[in-house]
Amino acid sequence: MRWKSFWEKVGNWELWPFKLRYLMISPVWLWYCLRSGSFWFFSSSNPTLTFGGFEGEGKREMYDLLPKEFYPRTIYINPSDSFERVKAEIISNGFSYPFVVKPDVGMKGLLFRKIDSEAELKAYHEKNVVEYIVQELVNYPLEVSVFYYRYPDQEKGVISGFIQKELMDVYGDGKSTLWELILAHPKARHRPEEMRIKHEAQLNTIIPKGERYILTYAANLNRGAKFTNLGALIDDELLAIFDKISHRAQFYYGRYDIKCESVEDLKKGKNFTILEFNGSGAEPNHVYNAGYSLFDAYRVFLHHWKVLYRISKYNKEHGIPYWPALKGWRFLRAAKKHLAILEKADTEILV
Repeated sequence: MRWKSFWEKVGNWELWPFKLRYLMISPVWLWYCLRSGSFWFFSSSNPTLTFGGFEGEGKREMYDLLPKEFYPRTIYINPSDSFERVKAEIISNGFSYPFVVKPDVGMKGLLFRKIDSEAELKAYHEKNVVEYIVQELVNYPLEVSVFYYRYPDQEKGVISGFIQKELMDVYGDGKSTLWELILAHPKARHRPEEMRIKHEAQLNTIIPKGERYILTYAANLNRGAKFTNLGALIDDELLAIFDKISHRAQFYYGRYDIKCESVEDLKKGKNFTILEFNGSGAEPNHVYNAGYSLFDAYRVFLHHWKVLYRISKYNKEHGIPYWPALKGWRFLRAAKKHLAILEKADTEILV
C-alpha cells in the first residue's frame, strides 16, 4: 500500500510537496526579486493588507475592508479568556450551535473546526493557544473561489480563475468501516495520520449506506477538497461584482473564497458571503483537478507572477514602498513559527 501510494504521488504533480512543485520555476521568482531590488517586491501589491497578503495576515484586517453584510457574523476570541467569558460573548452576539471556529491568522485550513456543542467549544478553547474567531455557519450550498487581479491604473480587472470547491467526504456502503472508506478515497488515503487523529473515535464505525461523512470542513487544497473548474462561466457580470468589491478594499491581486446560493445569484450580487480573501501569496488554484499538465500549470503560475510583479512595481513607483529586507525576514520567521504552532495544535485538538 505504501509503495502504491508513493508511485501514485510521483506520477501526479498535484500531490507533490509545495516546494517541489515550484522548484523548476523558482529562478523566475528570484529574477523578479533581483529586478526589483527587493526580496519582498510583492509587499506593495495590496497596500491595505500586511505584507501584501503574502502570508501571516489576519482575517480581521480583511473583514475591516468589507461592508459587514459581505462576510459572516464574526467575533474574535483571545485564548487567555475564561471559558465563561467566551460563552457570554457567544450568547451576547446571538450565536447558536453549530458554528465554525478558526485561527484569526490561519494557514492551510489548520484548526478549522465545525462546533456542534458547548463541550466541543470548551475542548477547542482550552487547548488553543492562538487568537481565533467564532463565525456563523454559512448554509449556502455552493463554495467557490475567484482569482482576481487589476492593474492600479485601470478601472477594470481580470478574473483569471473561477472554481467550485467541494469538501472531502466519503459515502457509506453499509459494509465498510470509516477507516476502510478513508483508505479507498483518492485523496484521504494519502493523509492517513491526519485522518486517524481527527476521526479516531469513528474509525471502526460502519457508515450506513448512502450516508455522507465529511472528513474535513475546510474546503481548500491542503485539506483535500475537490475542485471543479468554472472558467466557462466567467463573464463581465461576474467581473463587475469583484471590480466593485476590490476597488473599495484597494485589493489588486489575489483570491476570494465565497459561499453562495448559486453562480447566477453571485453574478447579481445577492445571496453570497465572502469567507476570506488571500493576497499576493494566493495560488491560482484553478490549475488543480482540471487536467492541467505540470507545464501547463507552470504557464499559469508564471503569468500570474508577471502580473504580481507589474502591480507591485507600479505601486512602488506611486508611493507604496517595498518592505525593508530585515522587516520582511523577521515577519516571515514569525509566520513560520506560527505555522508550527498551528500544525502541532491541529493534531492535539480532537474536535
